Amino acid sequence: MNDIGVGLIGTGFMGKAHALAYRTVRAVMGDVPGVRLEVLADTPAEKAAEMGAQFGFARATADWRDLVADPRVQVVSITTPNGMHSEMALAALAAGKHVWCEKPMALSLEGARAMEAAARASGLKTQLGYNYTANPAFAHACRLVADGAIGRVVHVRGWVDEDYQADPALPWTWRARLKDAGLGALGDIGCHLISLLTGLAGPIDSVLGEIDTIHKTRPLSDGSGAAPVENEDAASALLTFVSGVKGIFTASRSAWGRKSRLGFEVHGTEGMVIFDQERMNELQLFRNRGDKATQGFTTILTAPEHPPYGAFCPAPGHQLGFNDLKVIELAGFLRAIRDNTRPALDFTAGLEIEKAIHAIALSAREGRRVRLAEM
Repeated sequence: MNDIGVGLIGTGFMGKAHALAYRTVRAVMGDVPGVRLEVLADTPAEKAAEMGAQFGFARATADWRDLVADPRVQVVSITTPNGMHSEMALAALAAGKHVWCEKPMALSLEGARAMEAAARASGLKTQLGYNYTANPAFAHACRLVADGAIGRVVHVRGWVDEDYQADPALPWTWRARLKDAGLGALGDIGCHLISLLTGLAGPIDSVLGEIDTIHKTRPLSDGSGAAPVENEDAASALLTFVSGVKGIFTASRSAWGRKSRLGFEVHGTEGMVIFDQERMNELQLFRNRGDKATQGFTTILTAPEHPPYGAFCPAPGHQLGFNDLKVIELAGFLRAIRDNTRPALDFTAGLEIEKAIHAIALSAREGRRVRLAEM
């Protein structure tokens, strides 16, 4: 097929990750459509022009609506703050564009439902930025579980901890306000954990949740006082999956020393699989076979035997990085556009993740177990 024209909205951490992925994906993967970097949008206009030149886009604009309306753009990447995702995604779909959007989908479950309905009605392709599911180590963990390497799954535990809001002296920002950020730790990082746990154990049936705002206020940057923190710093939940498997979920944005501690244990009748994103090229596998005197956890280093690692590097143990996961994620999206297949984590799949995190918040507020069928 012809090259795909790309429009990118946002130039922060994730905007740069998207730009790098677009510039790299064909060189790494080979079997994907080419892309043209057409338009970059950010504010002010001077920043858009500067970053557009740095990222290699043909044009830049301070108005994202101009980008969405541009006939040379077929895919819109949305990497803006959470509160802008829904409006931009709906506009892009209405304009006939495929959408690659960072998570969470929207500030509210209603917003996410509207995005999913619009995507389904349009027939266009959508992809959400759950790049940790693109890790070859995670794909191998899923294969081990599905193939029965650890027997029947009996329990899962998952955690996602970071310390970007651990310091009580950190100034108040939009991330603390419901109307701008929506959910806190659940919306920022907890949704990533749900994407992994459901990939391993299947859909969630119900949750029993608790949430906590550890730092009730934060100082204003101008020194004039403090403002309330309206969303959660930490969350936990007991999970029951549709399969009957039980699980534990914990998330915190106020865990000192943790930078990207996203991980899980899958307990089976014949062994266990363990993963930690801070050591993202490793899996720990235990199997209760052979001489008990020599049983123990095996460290599996990702290698060309764990696709698509080999597309990046022919040597085992040489390590992939965060931005490589965005390349893998994008490659799947571009293939779905070319082949008219369903992307791995589209808005329909993403809506189920949104239901889970909002169910945990609802359960915490109402003090009861909540079934996702209610959401």
